Amino acid sequence: MELNSVKEADADAGAVVDGAVVDVLIVGAGPTGLALACDLRRRGVSVQVVERAARLFPGSRGKGVQPRTLEVLDDLGVVEQMLAYGGPAPVGMVWRNGERQGEHRMFEETRPTAAEPYTGPWLVPQWRTQEILYARLRELGGGVAFGTALTGLAQDGDGVAAELSTEATAAGTTAARTFRARYAVAADGGRSTVRGLLGIGMTGESVDPAPMLVADVRIPALDRLNWHIFPAEDGSFLALCPLPGTADFQLTAQLKDGSTPDTSAAGVRALVAARTHLAASEVTHVLWSSDFRPRAALADRFRDGRIFLAGDAAHVHSPAGGQGLNTSVQDAYNLGWKLGQVLRHGAPAALLDTYEQERRPVAADMLGLSTRIHRGEASRGAATRQLGLGYREGPLSTGAAGALRSGDRAPDGPLPDGTTLFDTLRGPHFTLLTVGTDPELPPLDPELVRVRKLDAYAPYGKGLFLVRPDGYVGWAGDDARGLADWLRAVGGSVAP
Repeated sequence: MELNSVKEADADAGAVVDGAVVDVLIVGAGPTGLALACDLRRRGVSVQVVERAARLFPGSRGKGVQPRTLEVLDDLGVVEQMLAYGGPAPVGMVWRNGERQGEHRMFEETRPTAAEPYTGPWLVPQWRTQEILYARLRELGGGVAFGTALTGLAQDGDGVAAELSTEATAAGTTAARTFRARYAVAADGGRSTVRGLLGIGMTGESVDPAPMLVADVRIPALDRLNWHIFPAEDGSFLALCPLPGTADFQLTAQLKDGSTPDTSAAGVRALVAARTHLAASEVTHVLWSSDFRPRAALADRFRDGRIFLAGDAAHVHSPAGGQGLNTSVQDAYNLGWKLGQVLRHGAPAALLDTYEQERRPVAADMLGLSTRIHRGEASRGAATRQLGLGYREGPLSTGAAGALRSGDRAPDGPLPDGTTLFDTLRGPHFTLLTVGTDPELPPLDPELVRVRKLDAYAPYGKGLFLVRPDGYVGWAGDDARGLADWLRAVGGSVAP
């Protein structure tokens, strides 16, 4: 997979075709939109991604990729690139008056196991994650229409009509067109145009009245062995985290309540000089900068007819704990297989109701965790890794067997042939694992459901486990009774 920064000249790669009708319109080419597009394309679903910006987002903003998200990216075929271009979080180093005060470990350390092969967080700047996902989307035959803004949206019983505006920068003109899709997904961020057009409210709170500034900078004079932390007497702070695979640091700074951050290059340099022992001239490059006020907010609903909200369009987090991007990518992963089943395998449209039913409670929990971490009320421990999240109380979870209940994450593990269970699960299919038993099974479509027999594996225990395409146990039992009914309900092909 070759990575190339997307320039304005690449805008035609996924250009909107007049008169075309696609299965899914995705508004926004951030991590959520790109992950969803990749998942849908590998299912044979036609997709149009539109992005109002002329290129992919250039900043490092969401840099912490949690273990569960690495498992998602493994399934999407890009984890090798994520591992190659990223690195573990370095140990924090606290500074005061130009002197090192000692280490500060921000994350609980964990070791990989056969069942949980990834530990976290894994640091990859957001712009790199998006480049990796964009390259994968191009491999799958998809693309993005850059410089294309959504200006209107309507829906009927057959689909969605979107009004798009494309600016032709060379000619200085703007072209408007109407585009149709069977479904649409808002992946256009916390200030979502789609959410606004639908009139869906956001319920939440300000996490902290103090504004924050984030920037990507280069400081050759500062070592890259630590995450450098500069606390101030007033309780605010500045931190400089080396970004793996680059020469850059991500700067994050909390400012005094009521102040207005100066995001100019000169302002960023002055901030570093004021808060650290470094001179302004030692910040050789300011590559990107932005300001924000931490808040936590949840969309009142994640669906309006044929239109879905995902990612920051559905929930906005404090960056503390690194939950925003991760929860967003997993929204896409949950929605992707369900759209695929409805569009390609005849699943009832009611399956799409389960997206909000499963994801909104998870998003609410992660918002609460992010807020508690921001306020110092919780640590960056096991919950932040998101491996314990699941859907036990969800509408698709049926049965239990061995060590697992339906709705649980399906553990990884070694197989006798040298591969792993994740190798078996990888792809858009369902997987039926029979562990320590040899039951009589109903006839299954081998393209949709793959069967793997194991003699024994403790993280599962004895039983049958039907793993959904998103890596969660959907159905479990001691024998195959009820399996065929569950599959039919989600568009599975089972002979009568």
